[in-house]
Formats: sequence, structure tokens, C-alpha cells
Amino acid sequence: QVQLVESGGGLVQPGGSLRLSCAVSGASSSSYAMSWYRQAPGKEREAVATISSGRGISTNYADSAKGRFTISRDNAASTVDLQMNNLEPEDTAVYYCKAGRLISGRYHDYWGQGTQVTVSS
Repeated sequence: QVQLVESGGGLVQPGGSLRLSCAVSGASSSSYAMSWYRQAPGKEREAVATISSGRGISTNYADSAKGRFTISRDNAASTVDLQMNNLEPEDTAVYYCKAGRLISGRYHDYWGQGTQVTVSS
């Protein structure tokens, strides 16, 4: 069973930075495409960034994250990070890590418990 644990959330002022980390256990993290999602109060959960499995050559970002957020993975350490710069109050949300993989034609995904990010002065 894949387990994901997020860390690194907290309170930051507008314009500041945070680095979220997701620790993967129970499986080889390199086999999974990894994503960061977020959910703000009263809103649906939305994808923020995704990195492909293996060496993580391919990445995708939500328009709101482009140019400010960077997703990266360290398969040796079984971690996936989200570097967030120039944070805005609109980035306030619970951030979730997701691992996804297609196995025998069926998609399997696993979620962490989330970490709170609050951007406020």
C-alpha cells in the first residue's frame, strides 16, 4: 500500500516562498506519476502540478502556478517537492500529494492527508 506524507506547509506573507515535500513509502516512487493538488475553503480540489514517472522529464502546471511553482522528484529519497515562490493570498489552501499509476489498464491513485498553506499578512 502506497503511503504519502506531506510536510512543509505553514503561514507565509504575500510574496514569500514555501517548499512542500511529499514522502512516499510502500512502493517504488519512481513508478508513479506524482502530482500536487490543492483545495481552498468552499472550492473544489484542483491540480497544481504534475511530474511524470521515472526521471520526471515531463511536468505540467496549472496556469495559476506557471512561473511561480516548480515540481521536482528525488527517486532515491522517495520524495516529491513543490517549490512555491511569490505566493499570493489566493494560494491559501490545503495542499495534497497524489501518486498515480496505470496497472493492467486500471488507474490506481493514492493521496496524502494534506498540509495547510496560508498566505496572509
